[in-house]
Amino acid sequence: MPDTPTLITTLLPIATVALMAVTTYATRIVGFWLLRDRALSPRMRSVMECLPGCVLISVIAPSFVAERPADLMALAVTLFVAMRCSLLPTVVISIVATAALRYLMG
Repeated sequence: MPDTPTLITTLLPIATVALMAVTTYATRIVGFWLLRDRALSPRMRSVMECLPGCVLISVIAPSFVAERPADLMALAVTLFVAMRCSLLPTVVISIVATAALRYLMG
């Protein structure tokens, strides 16, 4: 049986990812539920369409001040892909590029 610090170290990242997934899903469902019968103005519709990009930027923003060269290179790849592709390919390519660069460069 693993000791308590090892168990916490193992379960904490899993719990964090699970909580993030639940929170993300809950915010989407609550937004849909609150706005389901309302007509949105063009300005509000534009704001709602920009939200996924804003969330993505908030996730990668700490990389702007990263000291690891792999993270800075992954950020450059992400910005390049984001200027040419839609959101989903950008996220997938960015994750793969970050993992590969961290593996190769340490």
